[in-house]
Amino acid sequence: MVKSDLIEKLVKKENLTEKVATDIVNLVFDGFVNELKKGGRIEIRGFGAFSVREYDAYKGWNPKTGSKVEVKSKKMPFFKVGRELKKRVDKVIK
Repeated sequence: MVKSDLIEKLVKKENLTEKVATDIVNLVFDGFVNELKKGGRIEIRGFGAFSVREYDAYKGWNPKTGSKVEVKSKKMPFFKVGRELKKRVDKVIK
């Protein structure tokens, strides 16, 4: 599923215009991004939690040239799946 699929489902299910559905989806995503930028955590019960993890700088290598490369420290978004979602997905697979 991509963002436009989510918007389309919202339009059909809630009988909204595409503009209103797009604004709603963008509002939610922007809220998530802004909270993560501040170092916050987003928890959606039964689904999972988003947080930011910090990684220290390290020396890596360029696989194409084999030369060593200095990789700067960085912050990356991280998602931890919730127990209920794990169970629901596992039931479908089995």
